[in-house]
Amino acid sequence: MNFALLMLVLLVVTGGVWLLDRFYLRGRRPAQQKEPWWIEYSKSFFPVILVVFLLRSFLVEPFKIPSGSMIPTLLVGDFILVNKFTYGIRLPVLNVKVLDVNEPQRGEVMVFRFPENPSVDYIKRVIGTPGDKVAYINRQLTVNGQTMPMTLVSDYTSAEAGLNYASAQEFREDLSGHVHEILINPGQPPGQPPVNLASVKQFPHRENCEYNEQGFVCTVPPGHYFMMGDNRDSSSDSRYWGFVPERNIVGKAFMIWWNFGDLGRIGRSIK
Repeated sequence: MNFALLMLVLLVVTGGVWLLDRFYLRGRRPAQQKEPWWIEYSKSFFPVILVVFLLRSFLVEPFKIPSGSMIPTLLVGDFILVNKFTYGIRLPVLNVKVLDVNEPQRGEVMVFRFPENPSVDYIKRVIGTPGDKVAYINRQLTVNGQTMPMTLVSDYTSAEAGLNYASAQEFREDLSGHVHEILINPGQPPGQPPVNLASVKQFPHRENCEYNEQGFVCTVPPGHYFMMGDNRDSSSDSRYWGFVPERNIVGKAFMIWWNFGDLGRIGRSIK
């Protein structure tokens, strides 16, 4: 369901009824006659819908994390808030940028519309910005020829990690000065590449990428971004379905505001 479109329709309907009553129907109604229920309800809900619509469209929007592709940064069941104006002001529903503010930077966690199905929202980490040369060889990330340092933190065991209860390793990665945690599964079968080559699709600008048994090298085209999940061996991301166009950007994830299973995560900033 396109919630923004639904909110816009409700806003137009309730606002239209309010205006119709304010400038026409009220004057034709007998003084002692009660307002019809549909006018009363519209006038009551209109200001509420207006406030919610403006907040979700231009300030912050809530999302729920549905998968483990961003573990350990985000867990299944986390409810997060997304800043809608960090990357520019966009028209609701149309998602057309009307005012530039900032551009996405490497290391930031971004919500975007899935290129293959824009009605679905995805969340991943920005790995490459326009013009960057991104390489992921033998599970080591490099950007523009510079290796992104990784430091082993500890073992990480979780069914949510999508690793069949196996133990992954948690690393602290420094992505151009943006430090965050990632998961890598050392238990992959020997010789298995860091990318499942059979799952790589024919996406737009596919010619910008080269794949082999050791990994891949991609050059990000203008106006696009290369995204990857922090759960590196269990994430469907730009390695498989390609680059994210600038027009698909929704906003920057910045805080966990709720988790029914772990109240200690409430209020955590998203690094």
